[in-house]
Amino acid sequence: MTRRKRRRLLLIGSCGAVLALAVGLILTAMSGSIVFFRTPSEIGLQGVAAGSRLRLGGLVQEGSIRRGPDQTVDFAVTDTKASVPVRYKGLLPDLFREGQGVVAEGVLQPGGMFRADTVLAKHDETYMPREVAGALKAQGHWQGGPQAN
Repeated sequence: MTRRKRRRLLLIGSCGAVLALAVGLILTAMSGSIVFFRTPSEIGLQGVAAGSRLRLGGLVQEGSIRRGPDQTVDFAVTDTKASVPVRYKGLLPDLFREGQGVVAEGVLQPGGMFRADTVLAKHDETYMPREVAGALKAQGHWQGGPQAN
């Protein structure tokens, strides 16, 4: 092997190592901010561990909204097969109501209570997050129009 080929291989190997290191650092930095989407049925079937940060999506269960002191709201999110109780402290979106689509982001507590720190409601009568619409379609409960992209 000539000196030129060795130098070229060394340069290519060095660039590959630097690239692998950069990808490793990026993935490590992102691992703390990745939040998985789950439906109430998936939480029950997959046995999601307490303390897991995730997004919970489905419909606000009819008759489940309970307002407490200091802007605390308890409600249940359902996908018609299972439901998960949710506790949220703060102002809810104006379109939040029973029977409507919702996505809550937070932490699953021991005992199955979901403590949400963000609650998103659909913004008009035809909007439904893709994951929620997909889960409802799979169960035969989606009658809506277009979904989010």
